[in-house]
Amino acid sequence: MKITVLGGGSWGTALGSMLAANGKNVGLLLRDAGAAQEINLQHTNSRYLPGLVLHENLRATLDPAEAFAETDLCLPAVPCQSMREVLVSLAGYVLPGLPVVCASKGLELGTHKTMSAVVREVIPQARYAIISGPSFAREVALGMPSAVVMACGEKVLGESLRAVFSGATLRVYSSIDVIGVEIGGAIKNVVAIAAGASDGLGLGHNARAALITRGLAEMSRLGAALGANPATFMGLSGMGDLVLTCTGDLSRNRRVGLGLAKGQALGRITEELHMVAEGVKTTEAAVMLGDELGVDLPIAVTVRSLLQGEVSMAEAVKLLMGRSLKQE
Repeated sequence: MKITVLGGGSWGTALGSMLAANGKNVGLLLRDAGAAQEINLQHTNSRYLPGLVLHENLRATLDPAEAFAETDLCLPAVPCQSMREVLVSLAGYVLPGLPVVCASKGLELGTHKTMSAVVREVIPQARYAIISGPSFAREVALGMPSAVVMACGEKVLGESLRAVFSGATLRVYSSIDVIGVEIGGAIKNVVAIAAGASDGLGLGHNARAALITRGLAEMSRLGAALGANPATFMGLSGMGDLVLTCTGDLSRNRRVGLGLAKGQALGRITEELHMVAEGVKTTEAAVMLGDELGVDLPIAVTVRSLLQGEVSMAEAVKLLMGRSLKQE
């Protein structure tokens, strides 16, 4: 099987290396000639996965025609805010019926659309699925045990894709609730910024647990308004990914919150990450989507105010703790 990965960031590279180790013919389609040469000659990606050796069969190319020639599956792993632009430039290479498995988590700023909506608008000839769940790229690349979910509206296709991605170190479950898996993957990044800020302020384990739990409630409300299955948010792409991203030190979005708590400027924080923290822009998109649907998202609204410098850390805590009392 030939798999074409779009993007050479940490997640795309990690998945590509894992799939190559499982015997798949995997090619990364990149725009950076230096990064492609490093992957092909040194089998490393020092910018995004420093210190790790990639599988020797993983190959990188700058040529879309080469990348898509006789491919069986396309795996976009680019930042959500770049997804539309990348897919527009490559739409002509996607043959009708080609499975497109999205590995990106977030909502498009401006349109507040999920990645499934973006893909279907740009390449309607594709068959869509999304892979999501608690999975830091570095640990996947290291071959540490992980479990994720493959969501696809076509049950049989989803089950076949589940088999493609499963291996000795990655267990893949399947789901038909595409929108639920997408909302879980998007909103957990927003809540992780809040959790990082809470930990950075030294507010304690109680506060972090409260943010995780109420964050789960927010993603569930938003998902339900879009027709998602509430049970999805109890699974890997909901609770599982939320807990990991809010507590794990490899979480970029958590690190954004930690930086804000230290008084660092948002621009400096994101620059020092050297990678995209999807929650920064997804926060604004989520708030817009919540307003459109009439869904209350107090954590997301507060995080947006923090990111935009409209409130201080102390004021953010007061906003959340001082809300009117209600039933859980």
